[in-house]
Amino acid sequence: MILKKIRDLCEKKGITVSELERACRIGNATISRWDKSFPRVDKLKAVADYLNVSIEELLE
Repeated sequence: MILKKIRDLCEKKGITVSELERACRIGNATISRWDKSFPRVDKLKAVADYLNVSIEELLE
């Protein structure tokens, strides 16, 4: 669920998930694993900030 939301937001921003990971200094393929495990709050915040959304929006 969170992974789909992030992918949709990346698409709207015109970037890939890999580009998002690099911009947020998150390890390669980390976000893809969030579909099976919950991300750390600091990483989730970095992604939300980069995408200009709240953490709550990512979790909807």
